[in-house]
Amino acid sequence: MTAPLRHDWQNHEIQALFQLPFNDLLYRAHGVHRQHFDPNAVQVSTLLSIKTGACPEDCKYCSQSGHYNTGLEKEKLLALEKVLAEAAAAKTNGASRFCMGAAWKHPSKKDFPLVLAMVKGVRELGLETCMTLGQLTEEQTQELATAGLDYYNHNLDTSREYYDKIITTRHFDERLDTLAHVRAAGIKVCSGGIVGMGESANDRVGLLRELANLPQHPESVPINNLVKIEGTPLANVDDLDPFDFIRMIAVARILMPQSHVRLSAGREQMNDQMQALCFFAGANSIFYGDRLLTTANPLASSDMQLFARLGIHPETAHSHADYAADLSRHSIDSQIPPAGSALFFDATAEARQ
Repeated sequence: MTAPLRHDWQNHEIQALFQLPFNDLLYRAHGVHRQHFDPNAVQVSTLLSIKTGACPEDCKYCSQSGHYNTGLEKEKLLALEKVLAEAAAAKTNGASRFCMGAAWKHPSKKDFPLVLAMVKGVRELGLETCMTLGQLTEEQTQELATAGLDYYNHNLDTSREYYDKIITTRHFDERLDTLAHVRAAGIKVCSGGIVGMGESANDRVGLLRELANLPQHPESVPINNLVKIEGTPLANVDDLDPFDFIRMIAVARILMPQSHVRLSAGREQMNDQMQALCFFAGANSIFYGDRLLTTANPLASSDMQLFARLGIHPETAHSHADYAADLSRHSIDSQIPPAGSALFFDATAEARQ
C-alpha cells in the first residue's frame, strides 16, 4: 500500500533524506518510483523558444536577459506556421508534449492572440501543450485554459531565502500567485528549479519544501542543472557535485511521488552513467531535441541510443494510464523493499522523533 501524499514537509525531514547514504537514498527513491510509474518509461517533450532574447527580467542564470551581454540574437515572436511545423516535426520524432517558451516578464496584449492560436494549433496536431510566458493575470490564465492549454511552466527557481540573490525584478510570492492562477483555471502545473547556482544545501531543501507543500503537487517537476552562460553573473560559479544533483532527483521523487520529475537543463554536461542514475532515482521525463531554448541539449539520436542501451521506452499518455491501471489491480509490494527493511527505513519518521 502506498503512503498518502503529504503537503506538510518540514526542513529537518527533507534534510534527513538528503543525508541518507547514497545507496539507501536511491534504493528508497526507486521503490517509490515503482509504486507510481513504469520504471522503464520516460516522458519525452520538445521545447521551442517562440520569442528569444531582450527579456526585462534580471535572472542571473539566463542568456535571454536584457541585462547581460551574452551575444544572443534577439528574435520576435515566431509566426504561427513556423511553430506548427516545429510541433509536427517533434511529433514525428517521438515527442508527446510540445512546450513553447517566450522570453517575457509577462505576455503583451498585442501578442497574446497569437499565443492562443499556437495552443489551439498544437493541440489539433495531437500533442499535449505546455507554455512558459512569465507572469500571468487571472484573465490571461482563463483564456489559455479556454484555448486548451494542458500545462503551464513557471519555475520557482530556488528557495525563498536565496531567491533575491538570483532575481530582483520579480518577487518569489509573485511566482506563487501565477501558479495559483494556473491551478484555479484547471491547467496542470509544471514547476521546479535550478541547482548549481551557488546555493547552499539548505536552499535545495527549501526549494523542494516549497514545491512539495503546494496545495497540489506539480504534475511535472523540472530539475535543472545550471548551464553556465558567458556574460551572465553565474558564468564562473563552482560546479555542483554530480552526486548532489542525483540526490536532488531522488528526494524530489520521494516528496512528490506522483509527479513526473524532469531531468531538464544541463544534460549536455552529463555522461550516460549520470543520466542512468537519475532515471533509477526517479527521473522520468526529459526534453528531447538538439536545443533547449537557447542552450545545447544532447542530440536526439544520442538520447534514443541511451534509451536502447538502458531498455527505456518513451512514455505515452495511453501507456501510463495502462500501467497505472495494472498497479491498481495487482499489488507490487513484493517488487519493492518493505518499509521496515534495513535499507528502506523511514528516515523522515526517525527525524520526527
